[in-house]
Amino acid sequence: MNTNRYTRQTSLEQFGPEAQEKLSKARVLIVGMGGLGIPAAQYLNAMGVGTLGLVESDTVELHNLQRQVLYTEEDCGSSKLEAAVRFLEKQNSGTELRAYHTFLDRDNALQILRDYDVIIDATDNFPARYLINDACVLLKKPLVYGALHAFEGQLSVFNFENGPTYRCLFPSMPGNGEIANCDQNGVLGVIPGIIGNMQALETVKVITGIGEVLSGKLLLYDGLSQRMQQISFPARPENRQITCLAKDYGNDSCETGMRTLRIEEYMQMAGNPEGIQLIDVRTEEEYRADHLPGAVNIPLNSLERSPEALQTDKIIYLLCASGIRSIKAWHILKRRVGPDRLIVIAGGMNDLRVATKS
Repeated sequence: MNTNRYTRQTSLEQFGPEAQEKLSKARVLIVGMGGLGIPAAQYLNAMGVGTLGLVESDTVELHNLQRQVLYTEEDCGSSKLEAAVRFLEKQNSGTELRAYHTFLDRDNALQILRDYDVIIDATDNFPARYLINDACVLLKKPLVYGALHAFEGQLSVFNFENGPTYRCLFPSMPGNGEIANCDQNGVLGVIPGIIGNMQALETVKVITGIGEVLSGKLLLYDGLSQRMQQISFPARPENRQITCLAKDYGNDSCETGMRTLRIEEYMQMAGNPEGIQLIDVRTEEEYRADHLPGAVNIPLNSLERSPEALQTDKIIYLLCASGIRSIKAWHILKRRVGPDRLIVIAGGMNDLRVATKS
């Protein structure tokens, strides 16, 4: 470890070389390299965390750039994970970076999380949050949580030293109509940076033992008024008694009723196209570079304007790079086509490439 590199923090009386040594040995997993995950990763990497794991399967899109400040216009259409790793390697060559180009789901969550000391939830949907929470409870891992909405943010630390879990604050997933559609929620670009940096700070506190960890308290941040408040909530012992992950976390969507299948399953049935239509919602550039036979390209941002291309008498399969844009397309089309005639291909082209290489 290059002690001169970190001298501005090791010179702090409450931090010192001992805390820096703890950072250098720590393993932190960040789930999601979007608006929250990027600042958390940048600062933890800069401060000398020994191992950073990054879970992300999406590609960079132009509308990401107003808040996901690690990426550039040149990265549009490419893997977020690859772009993030390139940046972080240049920022600090002493960090061990572990990249997981996948969705976190109930089949891989425990395997991925078990090797880390602290988990950062930098996702943007409720199913992922409940999955990560339950996996952390089963593995006894502290969970640093952040969430965003418009001009506001939330922050807490769950499952820390027998403290409350995410389910102690939010016992069950919101039902249909109880929350705004995740595709319609905007966020001011700077807010993710503020909350993501706070997540990095809480992670450092958990690892080193300095300060007071935000366990059993939910911090609410209002960017328009620059006000913060904390709400205390108790631990509920029954939320620590789970013995396995749930069978269903809502298909990684913002509401139930969504049908999904893996790309491998689609490829097995693709030889019989009668009665189905495959819509590729990636950009025209992505589609031209690589696409499945028979796929009709309607980029996500054009989907609402292209009803003539949809064969609404057929079952429509939605495909993108990772599944995230397909989920957004499902929300756009569900009222026009009907949810029973829409199927999201989870994992998308990214999973197909992985399967082809293996």
